[in-house]
Amino acid sequence: MISLVTAGKALWVLLVASWYLLRRPFDRRARRAKLTVDRRRGADMIRLAISLTGLGIIPVIYIVTGQPRFASYQANPLLFTLGILTGIAALVLFRLTHKALGQMWSVSLQLKQDHKLITTGIYKRVRHPMYTAFWLMALTQALLLPNYVAGLAGLVGFGFLFFSRIRPEEAMMEEAFGDEYHRYRARTWRVLPFVY
Repeated sequence: MISLVTAGKALWVLLVASWYLLRRPFDRRARRAKLTVDRRRGADMIRLAISLTGLGIIPVIYIVTGQPRFASYQANPLLFTLGILTGIAALVLFRLTHKALGQMWSVSLQLKQDHKLITTGIYKRVRHPMYTAFWLMALTQALLLPNYVAGLAGLVGFGFLFFSRIRPEEAMMEEAFGDEYHRYRARTWRVLPFVY
């Protein structure tokens, strides 16, 4: 019988592979669009690297080597089940955000030629549902990997990216869309309806 630790590791790998496969076609299409604003250099690349370390590199080290062993704890069936549920929610939300954005999507602080502000579908009530999906993915990692370092690394890594990037991103959108973005921001939540 497979242990919960092994199952959690396998599900995390499946989640990351699914995440990549969902994003791949959108990434290929988005790369073809001409950019009018590109703030990917410097600080944003550092933020992305820190997020990748927490959401990718540290958990892979744990999955492959079991390190750091001192930070491991007994796997819990309830946490494992919650991890499955948050993982499914993360994938569904991730897919919906990419579908809504189409070519307007970018991994970094960029605006495309003829960029449009998306305010419908999944973006009707939440301005940054892709960040919500990433928070859910980081939470899934914490629930599936019973290791304080590897499990929590995603929340720390993505948390750094989110809290250091959200203001520059919204400033970029405000600069590009002016009053349209002001009105949109006034009627929506950042990442979680009725909370934040």
